[in-house]
Amino acid sequence: MAKKQKQQQSSGGTPATVALTAAGVPYEIHSYDHDPSHPSYGEEAAEAMGVSPDRVFKTLVADVDGTLTVAVVPVAGQLDLKALASALGGKRATMADPTLAERTTGYVRGGISPLGQRKKLRTVLDDSASAHPTICVSAGRRGLEVELSPEDLTKLTEAVLAPIGRA
Repeated sequence: MAKKQKQQQSSGGTPATVALTAAGVPYEIHSYDHDPSHPSYGEEAAEAMGVSPDRVFKTLVADVDGTLTVAVVPVAGQLDLKALASALGGKRATMADPTLAERTTGYVRGGISPLGQRKKLRTVLDDSASAHPTICVSAGRRGLEVELSPEDLTKLTEAVLAPIGRA
């Protein structure tokens, strides 16, 4: 079962929660006990929090024409690499090397957040996020999610909204 708590502290937490607090953005933290044997980090988060998988978004790092890019899509679907490249005016997108993604963002796989990254990357948020008052994304470690409005996530990450997810 996920535990909810309002987080309003400016120190401590993950780089993602520190960035949210510094920006004065309202958010809610959801924590749960991560099961390393679960086949999907995102689906595990949705199940543990009792939230519809279309409101829980996974953060994926891709390479678009040689530039690392963050794609944020619902855990219920998959990333459409062609749509991601198109959203950024690129020609080709592939998934980034996991080790490079971890080193560049400062987060571990399964805990990569679109917020508070070591190196700020271009971000594309699936436009389905706009259908919800709030969505959940990784707060920077496995077993920790942050719930916030898609508008706040878009502003903080300077994301492009585009249809990059598919069922």
